[in-house]
Amino acid sequence: MQNEWPLWEIFIRGQHGLSHRHVGSLHAPDAETAVRNARDVYTRRSEGVSIWVVEAAQITASDPDAKEAMFEPAEDKVYRHPTFYDIPDDAGHM
Repeated sequence: MQNEWPLWEIFIRGQHGLSHRHVGSLHAPDAETAVRNARDVYTRRSEGVSIWVVEAAQITASDPDAKEAMFEPAEDKVYRHPTFYDIPDDAGHM
C-alpha cells in the first residue's frame, strides 16, 4: 500500500524568459493540484507566467556513465561543423 502522493517536477517560465526552468519538486495527488501548489510554493511577486508539472516517474534520463558515447562529437557528420565553406568578405561577422 502506497501512502505517499506522487512526486512532481516543477518548471516555471519567468516574465522575461522564453524557456521554462526547473525550480524544484513537490508531492501532489494529481497534476491540477501540483500546478496550484507549485504556484503557491514557487512563484512569488507575480514573476511566473507559465507552470509545467511533470510526474517524476515519467522522466527518462540518459545514463551519466555513458556520457562519452552519448555526447562525443559525431565525426561522420561533417555538416554539423561547416569548416569547409568559403565565407565572402562582405558577409561580415558570422
